[in-house]
Amino acid sequence: MTVRLYDSKAQALRDFVPLREGRVGMYVCGPTVQSSPHIGHLRSALVYDILRRWFSYRGYDVVFVRNVTDIDDKILAAAQEEDSSTEEWWALAYRVELEFTAAYASLGILPPTYEPRATASVQQMQQLIARLIELGHAYPAPDASGDVYFDTADWAAYGELTRQSRDHMEPAADADPRGKRDPRDFALWKGRKPEEPASASWDSPWGLGRPGWHIECSAMASRYLGEEFDLHGGGLDLRFPHHENELAQSTAAGQAFARYWVHNGLVNVGGQKMSKSLNNSVYANELLELATPLAVRYLLGAAHYRSTLDYSPTSLMEAQAAVDRIRAFLVRVERRLAGTRYAGVGSPVIPDAFAAAMDDDLGVPQALAVLHDSVRAGNQALDAEELHDAATLHGQVVAMVELLGIDPRDEHWAPDAAPEASALDTLVTRLVEDRQAARAAKDFAAADRIRAELAAAGITIEDSQTGTHWSLGS
Repeated sequence: MTVRLYDSKAQALRDFVPLREGRVGMYVCGPTVQSSPHIGHLRSALVYDILRRWFSYRGYDVVFVRNVTDIDDKILAAAQEEDSSTEEWWALAYRVELEFTAAYASLGILPPTYEPRATASVQQMQQLIARLIELGHAYPAPDASGDVYFDTADWAAYGELTRQSRDHMEPAADADPRGKRDPRDFALWKGRKPEEPASASWDSPWGLGRPGWHIECSAMASRYLGEEFDLHGGGLDLRFPHHENELAQSTAAGQAFARYWVHNGLVNVGGQKMSKSLNNSVYANELLELATPLAVRYLLGAAHYRSTLDYSPTSLMEAQAAVDRIRAFLVRVERRLAGTRYAGVGSPVIPDAFAAAMDDDLGVPQALAVLHDSVRAGNQALDAEELHDAATLHGQVVAMVELLGIDPRDEHWAPDAAPEASALDTLVTRLVEDRQAARAAKDFAAADRIRAELAAAGITIEDSQTGTHWSLGS
């Protein structure tokens, strides 16, 4: 029952031992809300949703913090690029934040325990910066620009997260180098520039300005989880410089910070890295137009979280087919067991093989294999009229899909059924009725022909005491 996770800092699998017994504190880097959510954002959020659910299943009380970066260079730049000059940077940030919230909710991603915005924690950021200056690990720019930088040369452990030598690092590109002692020093506070809106600056001991990106997460993580907490998560692209800089400034300030670092893999599109330059970004609204939210959730959660997920329209179709097979089994078994002494016999129990896979570095692909094996075995039990076995497998399937957040019976997914499903139901129901009419007229050749045509299309017909029912796949 020990959960093992790959710790990016240790570069090894480690048994998870919480800071406080029975409790897990998780901080996950949320979105910088300068533009609409894309498939990479959804994949990352879903990874930590599944991990959170598994911790809860294992009996932990999870405090889950996911921030919103709502002040940043990218947000100010996006506001300036807008065709309309009527939308302020803070209005753009809030509008985009609502898009992220809606996308997360559509996929059944649980809301965080706390979701702090960077703009609401500026005081805590300033306190952390002042502490670093006092300890000699940070310095204000000598040119009175208002900039404050972290002194990377002063912190010997800098580079420990990504195991890099400072000598081989590229210059930090997160701020104007006008007052830096060294190009690799990164910004903690950015003095206001004349071209920036006045609303994007705060008073500080160093003059008007705004926080650097990295200090935001350090301050919010410690504010909501304490100076030491269990787990810090985020996308692989955040390891350097963002997480490296978070770790450096927090530990330099005397905080133990995160005990485990977990990073999810990125998303390729058609075998290529998703990027603006290739114009191949896939956005949340596009995905949700191509398939049901349930299928999108299945797709984005199916690969191992540390692997690169290669998206293609074909993979989305396969995910839709997978959830349809699960749904068909649950409908079939519940209909067959209704009114029998086996109805309700199968308790929702997670199989040992599923649990072992999830405990082993959140092995969702292996866990899904257990799920689909159980679906196949359940259909075979129904075919053989082994109803006790079917009931047991039904309970196991229910437990697994509920844990993964992909229970097709959940009312959350009901309004999002694909229009194609309704059309298919209408067409198949009409053919089933024609078959019944043929049988009633003793035209068995016509009835068999209809059944064969449906079977060729992957549709199974099942005659029972409650009537004739159909299902897609087996």
